[in-house]
Formats: sequence, C-alpha cells, structure tokens
Amino acid sequence: MAKLHISDPNHTINQRLHRLYPKEIAQKAVKDTIDLIFKYKQRIQPQEYHMSEKDVILITYGDQVSTHGEASLQTLKTFMDIHLKGVINSIHILPFYPYSSDDGFSVVNYSAVDPHMGSWREIENISGEYRLMVDGVINHISQFSDWFLAFLAGDEYFKEFFIDVDPTTDLSKVVRPRATPLLSEFVDDNGKIHNIWTTFSKDQVDLNYKNHRVLKNVLDAMFYYIEKGATLIRLDAIAFIWKEIGSECVHLEQTHELIQLMREVLHEVAPEVIIITETNVPHHENVSYFGSGDDEAQMVYNFALPPLLVHSIQTGNTKTITKWAQSLELPSNKVCFFNFTASHDGIGLRPVKGILLDEEVKDIEKKVIKNGGLVSYRAEADGTKTPYELNCSFIDALTHPDESDLLRIKRMLLAQGTTLVMPGVPGVYFHSLVGSRNYHDGVKHSGINRTINREKYNFEWLEKQLVIEGGVQKTIFDSYKRLISIRTNEKAFNPFGSFEFYDLDERVFCVEQSCCDQKEFVVAVHNFSDEELQCKLPEKFTMELEDLLSNTRFNNSTLTLAPYQMIWLKGTYNKEKN
Repeated sequence: MAKLHISDPNHTINQRLHRLYPKEIAQKAVKDTIDLIFKYKQRIQPQEYHMSEKDVILITYGDQVSTHGEASLQTLKTFMDIHLKGVINSIHILPFYPYSSDDGFSVVNYSAVDPHMGSWREIENISGEYRLMVDGVINHISQFSDWFLAFLAGDEYFKEFFIDVDPTTDLSKVVRPRATPLLSEFVDDNGKIHNIWTTFSKDQVDLNYKNHRVLKNVLDAMFYYIEKGATLIRLDAIAFIWKEIGSECVHLEQTHELIQLMREVLHEVAPEVIIITETNVPHHENVSYFGSGDDEAQMVYNFALPPLLVHSIQTGNTKTITKWAQSLELPSNKVCFFNFTASHDGIGLRPVKGILLDEEVKDIEKKVIKNGGLVSYRAEADGTKTPYELNCSFIDALTHPDESDLLRIKRMLLAQGTTLVMPGVPGVYFHSLVGSRNYHDGVKHSGINRTINREKYNFEWLEKQLVIEGGVQKTIFDSYKRLISIRTNEKAFNPFGSFEFYDLDERVFCVEQSCCDQKEFVVAVHNFSDEELQCKLPEKFTMELEDLLSNTRFNNSTLTLAPYQMIWLKGTYNKEKN
C-alpha cells in the first residue's frame, strides 16, 4: 500500500493538525509542515540506531569545565575524551544557546550557540563522537528574545506568539510549579500594558501554540538541532505547553497531541531521533507521556526514583521503593525509563505524591536541610506554598557533613549503582560523577537555590582533584566509572529487556534484568542498611552465579551482604525457560 502524503486528510499528521487548529489554520499548518520536511530532507541524512545496554548519558552544562583561552565546549569534549571515552557514549548538554537567566533555560535565540561556550563547530565535534541530547526549551522563551521584542514592537507576525490575559480572569485552577506570579506585566513600544503568561518566571514568557506559526518556528529549531547532530531531544517542562483558561493547564489532551505530532514530523526526516519528556509531576501523570507505547515519548524521566532513593538510604528501609518498583509497567517494548539521581534541578518531591506519606516527605526535607540543603516552593490554588523540590548535591542529601567520608562514599555509590541496575537508560549528572558537594558560595552569589548543585569547574583544578589518592572525588569518580563499564558490557541491561523486582528483605533492593533473547540475566541485590545481613534469593536462582562486581562465584542462594554492599549476579537461564 502506497504511503499517504501529508496533504492527504487521512494522514495522521494532517489529522493531528486538524484536531489542534480550526480548519483554515490547520490547512496552513499542513503546508508549513510539508515545507519544513522537504527543506530538511535535503539537509539531514537519517541514521539507523537502536538503544541498548551501551547507552549511558552524561548530563552536563556546556561550560561545566573551562580553561583559559579555549571554548568551554571544547574543554568539555577534552574531558570526555580523556576520562569517559569508551565508558559513556552519550551526552546531554544542557541549554547551550544564548540566554538571559536560569542557567540557560531562558533562551534568547534557539538557533545560536552561546559564544561564551563556543559555536556550532564545537557542538558538531561532540556529536561526531558521542550521541547528543539537546534541550527543546519550547514552553517558553526569554523576554529578551527577538520574538518577544518583536511582539512588544507590534510586529504583526508575532502578534499572537504569546498569551496576553486580562488580569481579572479567574486562573485559580492553573497548576503552578512555582510560587512566582502567573501573569507578568510588560509595556509595549506604544505604552500599552500586556499581562503575559509566565509559568516559571517573568524572564520566561510562555509561547502560544494556538498560533500555528509558533509550532512552525519551534519545529524548524528542532530540525536544525538534528542537522547539527542531535539524536535525542529533551522536551523541557512540556506538561505545561498548551493552555486552556478554566482548566489546570497541565497534561491537557492537546499537549499529548502536540508531542505526538512533533515526534511524527521529526521522524519523517530522522526516524532515529528519540523524544524524551521532562515532566516533574506525580508518577502516574509522568508515565502518561509514553502514550500508547509507540506514538509519544520513547523515554520518560523516572522522577520518582531520586527522592525514593534518598528516603530509602536515609531510613535504611527499601519497603516503599520495592513496592513502587514492582508497580512499574511499560506500554510496549519500544519505550523505557530515563533513570537518574540528580540533575541541574533539585530533587523533585511532587513525583512521590501518593507513594510516600506526607510525614515521610517532611522527614526527607528535614534531613536534607540538616545536611546543608535548601527547599524551593510552589504556589497552591489556595495561595499557600508547598515544597516543590530539595536543592542539594546528591551526595550531601544522603549523609550529614559530620559523618565519615567512607560512609559518604558508600551511600553515594549505592544510590548510583541502584540507578544503573534500574530498567531503562541511565543518566549521570556531572556533579554526581565527580562527587561534588553543596556549592553554598554559589547560592550566596546568585540568590538562587538551584545553584547549590551547579558549580562550574576550572579544568586544571578538577584534574588535580581526580588524582588525589583516597580523596572522595577520585574514589567516587573511579568507582562510578567502573560500575558503568560493567553495566555497558552486559546484554541483560538492555533497556528493552524484561525485568522483575523481588521483596527479599525490608533492607534490601533486588531487581532481575534479562536480555532481549532471554538467555542471560543479572540479578542485583543491594543492602540499603548500615548493618551486615543475610538474605535468600528466590528459588529459581539455583544455578551457579557470578558476581560481576567482585568476580566471585556463588552456588548458594543465601547471600551475606556488608553494609551498603551491592552484588550483581550474572547467570544463564535453563534452556526450558520460555
């Protein structure tokens, strides 16, 4: 059967556009989309790629490491080449575009590279050797962008690029991720006042996707990223992208339709591109972005994992995280979780709503504050403020400053090791990899809580820290890399294999992962407590097993684990296994 052309009313792209827009506008949007696809098919050569156990993604800023007289993106690549070549194959460079605030997430120009970091040449050099994830910061744009300045200047093309709301409008139903005002006042070039929708801050003005021209320009930007080497696109804050006054303005039907449309349009040119959604919301809402399993995001951030790991290590109890893990389901074998412990943002608390009790969340909050962390808040509909995220380096979230470095290292590696054995693709935040501590001086300077986990390093200084024998940073760095290397060499960790979680002991976390052909498996057994314990594996594991971490062979199903010890047992299924 011949493939339908997008102009055909039965083509799904055509149908999606007609569901989003009135007929006349939809027809214009169809033409725009056809033109974009034609334009980039001439410029982008599709590449076949299938995610596997080899995929591990470093999360980092483009200026994370710098040295005098060199573009920081080049310095970052040098660091990768020296330390991570053959260990980590992918890199998520947080927004590297010109920006006005929020460390890059208030984009001034979607199609440029911040000259302080380098140029597209450096980006292409990186994407030539590592799989590249870029940010689609497409819910909002900087108030200093050409788009918004043109809006204020009265440019007809940009007239409806933003959402101008009567300030008397009842917006009480809108779900807020921040405690800042939803509407921000701006004065245009003629002196007229506009109250513009700003979900996150006054400097981040929301785009109006009811205007098909916004969609056209955003798709153009995403195609451009693919042309420059991006193979993964992270859709930032995507849950808030479509607004309907009178609704909660989060997870709307049109939002899912828009993501499905974006994926389908991009795949017309580059079917290998992975869409990953960033929705820091309760877990059951978060996983809705998998769609039916083959039409929306291929990867979804596993936002509940970081706070659950903190809770489990702080309490020495895995009952809740095991119960949650046993509930994990995927709609198909074409999608997977993106597992991480830390990122440029804080440790989100909304994702564990309904998983942890309110008092358990408060206990986490108290301990993190005691450990030197901070709390950020969001506004509720009744005007009150509730904790939204904990701002703290992950290593400090787990251990008090007065406790020993040995304990600090053990707990940190346990958390990172658990992330590596979770089903899906692991994300490794730069500061977790190098064992960074809380950056209080940065918070004092910026006045922003999130700066606590965003310290930038001089390349030469960091190199010296990573060779200090017995130092916390070197120990974590070397140990973490070893864990990653072991993981990436085991087919059982393929993100599309099968998995099962076991409740062995309320102090133990246990997961079995199997390779896609069901021949090999790895069962990881992790002790989350500060005491030695014994636990018995399920009866089906009667064969000889090898611990990948210690190269020890086991013929006994009873294991003895030291405090915070991890064991990764590799085995082969019996032939009769289905």
